[in-house]
Amino acid sequence: MMSKVYHLSLIAAGLLVGLLSSEVALRVAGVSYPIFFQVDGEVGAALRPEAEGWWTREGEQYVRINAVGFRDREHSIGRPDHVFRVAVLGDSFAEALQVSMKETFWAVMEREMKGCPALAGQEPEVINFGVSGYGTAQELIMLRRRVWAYAPDVVLLAVTPTNDIRNNSRALENDERRPYFVHQNGQLVEDLSFRDRTGFRLRHSSLGRLMARIRDSSRTFQLLNEALRRARQPKRPGMSSDHRADRADGEGEPTWIRGEVGLDMAVYAEPTDHAWQEAWAVTEDLIRQMHKEVEARNKLFMVVTVSSGPQVGPDPAARRALERRLGVPDLFYAEKRIQAVGRNLFPVVALAPLFQAYAEERGVFLHGFPNSGLGHGHWNAAGHRLAGEVIARHLCQTLLRAPMHDAAGQGSRAVATYRTPF
Repeated sequence: MMSKVYHLSLIAAGLLVGLLSSEVALRVAGVSYPIFFQVDGEVGAALRPEAEGWWTREGEQYVRINAVGFRDREHSIGRPDHVFRVAVLGDSFAEALQVSMKETFWAVMEREMKGCPALAGQEPEVINFGVSGYGTAQELIMLRRRVWAYAPDVVLLAVTPTNDIRNNSRALENDERRPYFVHQNGQLVEDLSFRDRTGFRLRHSSLGRLMARIRDSSRTFQLLNEALRRARQPKRPGMSSDHRADRADGEGEPTWIRGEVGLDMAVYAEPTDHAWQEAWAVTEDLIRQMHKEVEARNKLFMVVTVSSGPQVGPDPAARRALERRLGVPDLFYAEKRIQAVGRNLFPVVALAPLFQAYAEERGVFLHGFPNSGLGHGHWNAAGHRLAGEVIARHLCQTLLRAPMHDAAGQGSRAVATYRTPF
């Protein structure tokens, strides 16, 4: 018995020494694959406050999460009188780990809004609440639970049609670790049943959170986690070892037009499947509900639809080939449908048509990076810059048409209801 205990102790000591040696070696070598997320009882998952490290999956940036768990600088709770605040809700396009903070569309917006005459000398401040993987359901919960404490004047919802519609459907997303909204008796009802799952309870317990902190600080675990992620990740169609985005596959289409992991081509056409029809209905009602809650506080609500790589690549012939393959006249079905939701109620800025014209005219890619493939994935710095400039211009124009005013003499600021189609 003593011999067995002795041998087990030697094994444990060896493993500990090996682990410590691995940690030291990885830190000296600067190897880091930080885990930016943690379990959250309201939205399923959220960014870890003050997490930081290199992001190299797309682009290469050193990323820092602020003290309250957002990819942004620090902002005061409440709004100073001289500040005009815009709250941005969105997913990974708003989180924007792929570019530096000064290159993100919301940072560009803030700089561009400084010249807007509608602000009458007030200082624009844009706060980013975007988190990777969020759908409109989580963004509505974020609005209710976190955003209003910052007293924004404008709520800007960035909708990514190529995954948000799916994210809002339990049947399509097949993820039991997130909240949803469902239709019950004609009403949109919040479904937080993910909290009842054993896995969530374990991760959300005190012991689970302690283990997560230990895990998240371990470079060895980060390396193993990254290796497993890469092993599970499907290879992008046509992607070669040198990541050339202009290389054609066997069917003669550039790789950027053939589709990408996590992108739903289904949103380019009118849905015929019941699950997709319901996903669209829920998404539309979520947007309407968000508008209703923002308008109830006399603030301005604005929607921006995010482009996808296949929509806005610089080669029109390749895009026409995709449209023929999908049997659609263009790739803007989702944009038109979301614009219809906002018609005469709130502005909807569809970026994809503008991005497409810009990319074709200049022959540039607005999505993708050299280390992940141009034309795929998220906006690069050029895409963010164009998005920020376009959104700032449209927001300024909207404010000029719907000037701010004091509400009921109480000193709180309000925005007139939007009544002109964008």
